[in-house]
Amino acid sequence: MLPISDFIKGKNSEGKKVLSVFLTSGFPDPKSFTELALKILDAGADMLEIGFPFSDPLADGPVIQHSSNTALQKGINLEKTFGYVKQIREKTEKPLILMGYANPVMSYGIKKFAEDCKSSGVDGLIIPDVPLEEYESFFTPDFNGLEKILLISPTTNDERIRLTDDKSSGFVYCVSVSGTTGNEKAEKDIEFIEHSRSILKKNKMLVGFGISSEEDVRKYSPFCDGVIVGSAVIKSLMEDDDTTEAVKRTLNLVKRLKAAL
Repeated sequence: MLPISDFIKGKNSEGKKVLSVFLTSGFPDPKSFTELALKILDAGADMLEIGFPFSDPLADGPVIQHSSNTALQKGINLEKTFGYVKQIREKTEKPLILMGYANPVMSYGIKKFAEDCKSSGVDGLIIPDVPLEEYESFFTPDFNGLEKILLISPTTNDERIRLTDDKSSGFVYCVSVSGTTGNEKAEKDIEFIEHSRSILKKNKMLVGFGISSEEDVRKYSPFCDGVIVGSAVIKSLMEDDDTTEAVKRTLNLVKRLKAAL
């Protein structure tokens, strides 16, 4: 399997931008989650981010918070999440990323967490509440071999963007809240994305948070190396009680987003 950074470079060299899709582990149906994940990849997702649920997901919006709470109520934890990753890895060589918070990782045990990531087939990690100042103390040598993806946002200054680029591996996750085309805020978002990308020397940059439609994809993709879609996918899976219809609708969404790239 290619490292995430090489995978993205390969797609970009073919003139393609990367589509990364976020799913909450075990949501909406723990029994069919592996099947759902593989269908999402087949529908056009280039990479998969699997969020392991936590009771206080501060960096997530209400849609993903709801899915995380539902997953917890259905008994989804890190052990079951690693089981899903192992099953998915047996069927695909596309990058698999775990996203979640430091608290459950520390409760699980950092060494055991890192070992289980590697043995199950995880390629990279996004732990958004680990700041740069605590990078070394959290990401011990046990994490060697796993790519650590760090985030920047419109409040990140140039010096911190450079530090993030230096510490991050796989790619830099650029947080940008989407706005309406022509909206002043959207223009500022794009200015930030374009400026940040010009600063990065080591990593490719993917944009996430607020990417929910083909219009968003077309608007932001020229200024980055790929996009990340989370809430829109989770929301689609939640829209009715008929899981079959919800999955069908979600796969169509993924196909449309991929086509827009």
